[in-house]
Amino acid sequence: MVHDSPDNPDDRARKAPPAASDTPPERLAGPDVDPAAAGGDDEDDVLLPDILEESGAVGEGPLATGHEAIERAVRLAPTSPGVYRMLNANADVLYVGKAKNVKKRLSSYARQSAPLPARILRMIAATVTVEIVSTTTETEALLLEANLIKQLRPRFNVQLRDDKSFPYILITGDHWAPQILKHRGAQTRPGRYFGPFASAGAVNRTITALQRAFLIRSCTDSFFESRTRPCLLHQIRRCAGPCTREIDFGGYSTLVREASDFLSGKSHAVKQELAGEMEKASNELEFERAALYRDRLAALSAIQSQQGINPRTVEEADVFAIHQEGGFSCVEVFFFRTGQNWGNRAYFPRAEKSFTPEEVLGSFLAQFYDDKPPPRNILLSHDIEESELLANALSIKAGHKVEVTAPKRGEKKELVTHALTNAREALGRKLADTATQSRLLEAMAATLSLPHVPKRIEVYDNSHIQGTNAVGAMIVAGPDGFVKNQYRKFNIKSEGITPGDDFAMMREVLERRFKRLINPPEDAAKEGNKAKDDDFPQWPDLVIIDGGRGQLNAVREIFANLGLTQVSLMSVAKGPDRDAGRETLFMPEREAIKLEPRDPVLYFIQRLRDEAHRFVIGSHRKLRKKDIREAGLQEIPGIGPSRKRALLHHFGTLKEIERASIADLGKVPGVSAESARRIFEYFHPQPG
Repeated sequence: MVHDSPDNPDDRARKAPPAASDTPPERLAGPDVDPAAAGGDDEDDVLLPDILEESGAVGEGPLATGHEAIERAVRLAPTSPGVYRMLNANADVLYVGKAKNVKKRLSSYARQSAPLPARILRMIAATVTVEIVSTTTETEALLLEANLIKQLRPRFNVQLRDDKSFPYILITGDHWAPQILKHRGAQTRPGRYFGPFASAGAVNRTITALQRAFLIRSCTDSFFESRTRPCLLHQIRRCAGPCTREIDFGGYSTLVREASDFLSGKSHAVKQELAGEMEKASNELEFERAALYRDRLAALSAIQSQQGINPRTVEEADVFAIHQEGGFSCVEVFFFRTGQNWGNRAYFPRAEKSFTPEEVLGSFLAQFYDDKPPPRNILLSHDIEESELLANALSIKAGHKVEVTAPKRGEKKELVTHALTNAREALGRKLADTATQSRLLEAMAATLSLPHVPKRIEVYDNSHIQGTNAVGAMIVAGPDGFVKNQYRKFNIKSEGITPGDDFAMMREVLERRFKRLINPPEDAAKEGNKAKDDDFPQWPDLVIIDGGRGQLNAVREIFANLGLTQVSLMSVAKGPDRDAGRETLFMPEREAIKLEPRDPVLYFIQRLRDEAHRFVIGSHRKLRKKDIREAGLQEIPGIGPSRKRALLHHFGTLKEIERASIADLGKVPGVSAESARRIFEYFHPQPG
């Protein structure tokens, strides 16, 4: 989908260049990144949800209590459309539903003689209160229901998990020489947005190819304004060099127009235009210019070939296909915009085993488009019951007609079949990975003599440079691998800690972590609910720290002071010369454990430790870079005002100085080889 920001550059002067129906009760619903809107990486691990069991008897007492609570709500319920929420004794939302007639819908739950599925009976038995919100239309009820499900994550609803924002390509409109970059988040910056793309990788590959094809700059405005000579991208023919007037305003505007046309679906016209210019240059014996057009055409062909299947008759559509196996569901989503395939992505929604593919897909779609603009066509692998209602709701939200169909023939059917094949393969891979992880956890429990197979493992590490910018970090792993939405970092705050005192830093991190578990603050309710909603335990079964027997004893003392006895503890000491495969494992009141270098359990423990190290080093570097940018170059010994001016004049920005090699730094007038080394080491320290 292509659209302009609210501040469409075409609408204001540019800066001149210098020189349906009721649902039955059975259904339970880098440099090319905009720094102001950059988000987390969307290639994080996607987890399979726990299977929610259907079995289990429902006692007459709880069931009668639930029926009584629902009957009270029926007496006050409206006969108009609305949304209802069922709550348990702890005021936790069990289920969010919608209805064209709320009173009629709740009455179907209140009838004690009605045959209902086991999951409905369990939900009724747990219900003590019903809350109702009236809406004007059933369409409004559908949109509100999807919004509440995403916010509250009720246990008995289908839940869309790992719902991250999608990246877009932005061609800016607030500068006379527009920049092309990856954008994620609120679309407030003036310019044209193209997307969504399925992943950051798809955006990065497309931007790289677009730079080769249209020579649009990707540098920041501050870097652009400071240039006195073309950068390397111009030399390798990935930028037209507007910063130093290697191209005039009219010529650069033509390149931007061609890029916008290509991303808007006019790829055939753009390629024809470039082919004509290439032939014209060749006829005029300007072979170097003809070769440039040839390379640009090749770059455009590369973009389209990387996109895999490109439909012939489908201009704009999202394709959804669902496959169920082993009690799990996988929804594969393909994005087609401007007749091009802009990537695909697999989702694993959380749902009980008794949900049919149609039920899962219908609830998934409403939640998926809660915060995303829908395309004009939504193609499905299964017919959902409320397709017409969903289409009306999305049409109102998007401001244009949206069709929701399950095609039976033709190219659209081929696209759905292709997506269904991908869904089947994605779920197969995820189930295989999960099985491998489960075997590793079982082997780990046996090797370490743990009381039971761990469901949650927490690994702690800290990083600092001579005590400065000290930060601790916790990574989490479970049966589905790394659980990245549970990672936490801790900025070391205690003033009394001696610089470099790793024991004191670890004490602060662990005390802050476990005191929150023992006595959770009120403002941490959202955090606790999130983990609870995913059926992932908050308390760890095993805590791993980096270090030897001394670190282990220090943490044992911390745990004893906190009264923690149910958490297993282990430390991992590096081998001689820090060789991987020769680590020693320490556990309380046990001899040191040495595993064989090729032991899968040892490999697994190494992965856990390395992931904690990677995360804490990344957190430390972000903190240090922030301090460096705030302090500028003032803190580097031997770098005075003259050399600072020379460095900034040569590189343009502090970020480019940070990226420079020692050899590049040494080329700056007035910077000696020793000064270049000190500058490089300042920006690239070795954390301890």
